[in-house]
Amino acid sequence: MKSSYSGNGGGSCVEWAPDLASACIVPVRDSRDPYGPVLAFPVSSWSSFISAVKAGSCQQPDRP
Repeated sequence: MKSSYSGNGGGSCVEWAPDLASACIVPVRDSRDPYGPVLAFPVSSWSSFISAVKAGSCQQPDRP
């Protein structure tokens, strides 16, 4: 699944594979580099992260 903020213009996109979540791992990648590195998170950690984002607990750090 692609982030709803990504749009269709090929910008900064994050994808995750829900069909692999049944294997206890959620793979996440940059959709601009489909053959590049993949981050793999335990399902429980990914769920906690998504809950925190939805609750507004995660803030983007200031960039220099």
